[in-house]
Amino acid sequence: MEKKTQSGKIDTDTFLAQIGNHQNPVTGSINTPLYFSTTYEHPTLGESTGYDYTRTKNPTREVLESALAVLENGTVGLATSSGMSAVQLVFSQFPVGSEIVASRDLYGGSYRYFQELEKQGVYQFIYVDDEAGFETKITDKTTAVFIETPTNPLMSEVSIERIAAISKKHQAQLIVDNTFYTPLIQRPLDLGADIVLHSATKYLGGHNDLLAGAVVARSKEVGAQLAYQLNTTGAVLSPFDSWLLIRGLKTLALRMERHEKNAQAVAKYLQTNAKVKEVLYPGRGGMLSFKINKQEQIKDFLRNLSIFTFAESLGGVESLITYPTTQTHADIPEGLRESYGLTPDLLRISVGIEASEDLIADLKQAFEQLN
Repeated sequence: MEKKTQSGKIDTDTFLAQIGNHQNPVTGSINTPLYFSTTYEHPTLGESTGYDYTRTKNPTREVLESALAVLENGTVGLATSSGMSAVQLVFSQFPVGSEIVASRDLYGGSYRYFQELEKQGVYQFIYVDDEAGFETKITDKTTAVFIETPTNPLMSEVSIERIAAISKKHQAQLIVDNTFYTPLIQRPLDLGADIVLHSATKYLGGHNDLLAGAVVARSKEVGAQLAYQLNTTGAVLSPFDSWLLIRGLKTLALRMERHEKNAQAVAKYLQTNAKVKEVLYPGRGGMLSFKINKQEQIKDFLRNLSIFTFAESLGGVESLITYPTTQTHADIPEGLRESYGLTPDLLRISVGIEASEDLIADLKQAFEQLN
C-alpha cells in the first residue's frame, strides 16, 4: 500500500506514523483532535458543516475510517464498536433466506452469531473444512462466502485469490476476516475479496485497551450500503476509542515486525520440545497454536508460566496464552470442535513484543516443572 502525496508516494510505515497529523491548521496540533461533541451547529437553515450528529459522522472517527480504507486499499472504511459488531454489520446487508458458505474453523464468537442467525431462520450456513471444500460448496445459491485465513485457532490458510474467483463465478460476495494478519501481511481486497473486516481490538489497536471493529469495502456501492446500515443501527466506534485506535495504528508496522519475529522463534523452540505433540504456525504473523502431549498437564503448565498471561484475546504487546476449549471456542459443541481438530490438548499463543529469549525461557521452565 502506498499513499500519494504532493511529492509522490509514501511507504506504509510512513503513512501509519502520520495518521491524523496536520488535521488542525488553526492550532497546528500533531495529534488529531478528539471531538467529543454529540451534535454540531448548522450555519443556517439548509446548510451543514458536514457534521450533524456524531453517530452519523464524527471528525475523529472520520480520520480513522479514512486511514482504514487506505490501509486495506478499499473505497470505504467503517469503524464499529467491536469486532462482533463489524461481523453483524457485514451480515446485515443480505436478504432473509440467504445461503452463506463459511470456514469450519473460525472464531467461536462468529460461530455463535451464525448459529443464532440460523436458529432464527435468517440465514443458512454451510461450513467447509478446507480450500477444496469451497469449490464444491459454493454454488449459484450462495449469497456470500465468509473466511478466516489463517483460521482461529488451527492456523489453516486458504488462497483468497482462488476462493475469490469461485465466488465471483457464482456472484457471491467474499468476506475475509483479516484480524490475524492485518493489512501489513495480507490485503484481501487486492486478492479479489469484496469486504475485509477486523476485530480492531486486536493487532490494529495493539495494546489491550480498547474494543473496536473495522470494515472496509472494495466498491463504493457496497461501502455506501454498509455506511447506511451502520448509521441506522448505531454501533459506531466512540470518539475516544477512535482516537486510541489511531494511536495504536501508528506503531502497527513496528509491532507486527516484532510479533512475527518472536512467533517464528517461539514456534521453532516448540517444535523441538518433546512434550509438544504438534505446532500449528503458518510461518507468518504473531499467532500460533500447539498441542501438548498430556492434556491433563495443561492446568499445571498454565500455572507455571510467569511472563505469558493466561487470558482471552490476542494482538496486544503482551504475550497471551489461551485455552480455546473453555475460552474463545467454548460455544462450539465439543463433538464438533474435536471433529475438525480443535481438541482439548490445544493451546493458542498470541506472541507479544517482549524479548524472544525471555518468552522461550518462560515456556521452557513451565514445561520442565511438569512430570
